[in-house]
Amino acid sequence: MTTISPVGPSGIYTGGTVPTTERKQTLDAEVFLKLLVTQLANQDPSSPMNTNEMISQTTQLASMEQLTALSTTTTESFALGMRQAATALIGQEARYLDGAGVEQSGTVTAISFAGTVPQVTIGDATIPLDAVSGLSLRS
Repeated sequence: MTTISPVGPSGIYTGGTVPTTERKQTLDAEVFLKLLVTQLANQDPSSPMNTNEMISQTTQLASMEQLTALSTTTTESFALGMRQAATALIGQEARYLDGAGVEQSGTVTAISFAGTVPQVTIGDATIPLDAVSGLSLRS
């Protein structure tokens, strides 16, 4: 008896049973290559795949990989910039709005990089860097 291998929700042969939570949710190089191999294996011998189309798809894959790498680099650069900006605040007088919407101020005494956004300690309060509304030189 012949068994049929499962096909994922995207119509791509997965090569075995994969729990739904572990299936890929994005089109990456691995999925693209599986799709290309499946396409080549199942093409009609009397009407083979157009090589220009294959080159176009390969170029699109390379572009996608470069854009993904650029996105990652941009995200890392932004995070580094936030850390540098937060570090430069140490010893400065900063203002922010508290939970009640009242402007508070104090000297920045510490910075924490534990989360995705640096946390700035002003007086007794610890707030996210993007909540700082103003700065002034200490007098």
